[in-house]
Amino acid sequence: MYVNETYLPSGEQELAALIAQAAGEKLPLEICGNRTKRNIGRPLQTATRVSTGQMRGITLYEPTELVLSAKAGTPLAEIEALLEKNNQELAFEPCHLDQLSGGEQQGGATIGGVFAVNASGPRRVLRGSARDHLIGVRAVNGMGEIVKSGGRVMKNVTGYDLARGIAGSWGTLAVLTEVTMKVLPKAEDTRSLLFLNLPDEGAVNAMCRAMGSPFEVSGTVHLPASFVERLSMPDIAKLGQPVTALRIENFASSLDYRTGRLHEALQPFGAIYELDDARSRAFWRDIRNLTFLTGSDWPLWRISTAPDKGAKLVSALKAQLECTAAYEWSGGLIWVEVPPATDSGAAVLRRIIAEFGADAMLVRANATSRAAIDVFQPLPEVNMGLIRRLKEAFDPQRILSPGRMYAGI
Repeated sequence: MYVNETYLPSGEQELAALIAQAAGEKLPLEICGNRTKRNIGRPLQTATRVSTGQMRGITLYEPTELVLSAKAGTPLAEIEALLEKNNQELAFEPCHLDQLSGGEQQGGATIGGVFAVNASGPRRVLRGSARDHLIGVRAVNGMGEIVKSGGRVMKNVTGYDLARGIAGSWGTLAVLTEVTMKVLPKAEDTRSLLFLNLPDEGAVNAMCRAMGSPFEVSGTVHLPASFVERLSMPDIAKLGQPVTALRIENFASSLDYRTGRLHEALQPFGAIYELDDARSRAFWRDIRNLTFLTGSDWPLWRISTAPDKGAKLVSALKAQLECTAAYEWSGGLIWVEVPPATDSGAAVLRRIIAEFGADAMLVRANATSRAAIDVFQPLPEVNMGLIRRLKEAFDPQRILSPGRMYAGI
């Protein structure tokens, strides 16, 4: 293989041959689709890349069986357009991390990239993450061997753990070539309940109470005023106040009852404003697209914790670090933006994260910061030992995006 080249295999066999050759030459490779997330993770020290961008096409779609298969390089937009024609959707509502990282946008995110990073959006609180909807994969490991797991029907769970393991591995274990996923009918109607000017703790309490109700809330978010200003809906962007939003969706016939009961349950949190179907869909499109996090080049952290700890964790951060935070998933997912600094606030943040037993990932930062600090949360040695063994089993020559998640792996 040639150094400093981009290889675009047209099929699985060609990809397998390329990786086998690279393994033989011990040539490290950047694994990518359309490189929309290339600036997330540790900077790669690779001059050669392999892209699945030419491996495109929907290979199976059974609307009545709620299952779809596609080659890894198939644009996400193409899949969603086909599902839209059949009034169906990807229920995990993949978020657009590519909007945050300054990656190459030509062609947009691919479906392989969505599952490779486990990109899960607002509906995760109700429907689960991307990997929970993945029922089968085909992939090529770091030795150039073709592996497959799962099947094309939801009851077939053969090798399901393998599929789940590859999802979220950021191309460091294997290169996805085809994915099979379950799809669901699109919600018939949608409404959103909005609260204004709630403090963080009050907002988290309101979101948790709503999620603990039997009324199937499918999205929760709390945005500070400075993040609200970035939304695409002018009337909401100009409010100048923090906004807390809850989404209720599904059959129109049930929405009046469910929203009415939520009004009663959440009355202690103050006045409630309601968005109709069209405005609700527009609002949550912004949340899924992470519009509230765009327009800035400040370092951005993604923190996962128990929902009831979210506001307390941010309060501890603010006591020692200038930052602005938004909450999704009832407070279980926190987006924290910090001013530019040599370590992107890492020292303070990591210490507080450890105190709360949380997890943090640096989503946006310059290459110098991403090379100097741990982008992904450092794990206990027992967990790192397992990760090293997985890497050894899948990619013994360490040629697949080496070091992107953890140094030396």
